[in-house]
Amino acid sequence: MSPRFGSRQRGAIGLMAAGTLALALVFTLLAVDSGRLYLEKRKLQSVADTSALEAAGLGGQCGTNTTASAYATQNAARNGFVVGNGNTLAVTCGTLATNALNTRVFSADATKSDAIRVVASRTVLTSIANGLWNLFSGAPITPQINLSATAVAATPPPVAQLSIRSSLASVDSGKSPLLNLVIGNLLGGNLSLTAAGWNGLLQTNVNLLSYLDQLAINLNVKAGDYDALLSTAVSATQLIDAAVKVLQKNGAAATAVINDVISIQAIAPNSKLLTVGDLIDIATGTPTAALNSNVQLFQLLEAVAQLSSSKNAVSAAAQLNIPLVGNVSIQTKVIEPPQLSAIGNPLLAKEGLKKSPPTDQIFVRTAQVRTLVSVQLPVLNGINGLTSAVSAITTPVTGVVNNLLHLNLVSLLDPLLCLIVKPCDHTDVQLLSGLDIYIEVASARSYVKDFNCASSAAKSLTVRVETAVADVSVGKVDPAKAFSSATIVDVEPVALIDIGVQTCKGIFGCGPRKAGVGGSLLLTVGHAELGGGGQDLLISPVNDMNLVPTYKPVPPTTEVVKGLVNTLGAVQVSYAPPPGSTPSGILPAVSGLLTTITNTLVAAIKNVLSPVLDLIVDTLLSALGINLGNAEVGANLTCHMGRAYLVI
Repeated sequence: MSPRFGSRQRGAIGLMAAGTLALALVFTLLAVDSGRLYLEKRKLQSVADTSALEAAGLGGQCGTNTTASAYATQNAARNGFVVGNGNTLAVTCGTLATNALNTRVFSADATKSDAIRVVASRTVLTSIANGLWNLFSGAPITPQINLSATAVAATPPPVAQLSIRSSLASVDSGKSPLLNLVIGNLLGGNLSLTAAGWNGLLQTNVNLLSYLDQLAINLNVKAGDYDALLSTAVSATQLIDAAVKVLQKNGAAATAVINDVISIQAIAPNSKLLTVGDLIDIATGTPTAALNSNVQLFQLLEAVAQLSSSKNAVSAAAQLNIPLVGNVSIQTKVIEPPQLSAIGNPLLAKEGLKKSPPTDQIFVRTAQVRTLVSVQLPVLNGINGLTSAVSAITTPVTGVVNNLLHLNLVSLLDPLLCLIVKPCDHTDVQLLSGLDIYIEVASARSYVKDFNCASSAAKSLTVRVETAVADVSVGKVDPAKAFSSATIVDVEPVALIDIGVQTCKGIFGCGPRKAGVGGSLLLTVGHAELGGGGQDLLISPVNDMNLVPTYKPVPPTTEVVKGLVNTLGAVQVSYAPPPGSTPSGILPAVSGLLTTITNTLVAAIKNVLSPVLDLIVDTLLSALGINLGNAEVGANLTCHMGRAYLVI
């Protein structure tokens, strides 16, 4: 290589080195300048994020109430962003929706505060790149540019819980045998819990979240997959076993309570006819934290027993012997099971009511129950007023029946006459020996109708409550048809007085009684619908989720026994001839005495049966969680279940 050529190369290398250095300086300048703008943008984004989170987390509002803007501005100032001198902060309230591309879209609406958008802007020195571009493109060079950052924050949706329960607050020694009969027979076995045992169940709570998690373990369902859990088949034994394990784990329940629950579990059916969703309704998307609430142990076991009975074709039967009254047979069938608890979004529930059929309802109900009470009434024979009236009616009834039916009845027995003349018949009148009381109680139900989350002080839940209606009938009921859904229950009149005949032969005594020879007087009581109706309840203040529900009783509209007694005041008595005879009309000759008989019988039933019905019917319905117009509805509401979070 010639020296001359090398000299030329040394000059080129120097020129390239100078160009490379200049280019490096330009890129360094651009990098530093871009970094400056990036950091400014990050600061703005941080201000927008924290301001939006605070405005949403504190429940900020727009429109006439500008708390959202105030909360956002205060947060920005604490983070060094003071509005003014080129700094602006735009706060907008609105709603969120998901479009067809599954992307969240914010819509401004000053009347809504489901989401809050904050746009933070700041004026900074323009970038070198922007200046150079404007210089070479011929555009005017601006020394400053405006940077902005947008953030949209939302709070978790509101969550509400409804429960409906028995108003039974305590159990005494008089109620515990009936509870043993009712709950035991619904499950298909025998119970012998004491009053203290039942009170222990009333005073013990079970954590719903722990209970569902334990059920998931027992049923081999993936942890946290509550949608799958609710649809899983389960038996009454498994439902109760999960409660036992939860009680044993937390150690809060007394050993006696756990042992009582185990004794109930021992008689529960093991067939998987139920699902967890039959017992508890949890809306899809409900946050797990909302399930961290308590349910009463008695309420849980009661609902499991009724749910099991509703899936069983056989009605529960029990026998009681009540002093001075006689044998009482009770048959009960749960037609529609209860709903223990329901959790969901009250906003969706409110909007769902406008649809047909309603959707997303937060809905609970008590059980729909049919009950047949068969009462034997030997005590009526000991009522002086009634026996005197029957004795007084014997002779006129005998005379009229003889004329109508051409019989030869002797009202007063004369053994000597029967011996000397010939064997003779005499009238033998028997009183009502028993009757059936048929009660069908439709389920009381409650659902969320509206809610208010304007402020923590004004937080409220509006609940619609439709109380049960009882259809009460008195007479003679065929037990085989009493619990059939396909057949209308036919309540037949019951024989108030049966006119029978005995043939006597003086000293040789009398033969067996022949019932119905002279016909009978029938007691007729029509159907009576008791209770019913609906009303809105405003529950305010209402406790947050995870706290004890705020229970509010529904003002009672009627009582079963009181309505039944009033209905019995309209008793009708008619004459039914013996088979094969067709005399027309009621016995006019004894109408006055019939009135006496009727009035006396009504008074007797009021005085004797009312306490019995109070014990059986009212306590029975109360034990099943059904009280006409006297349901207790529990409510919880949390307007924002958890912290605010960024959505855009």
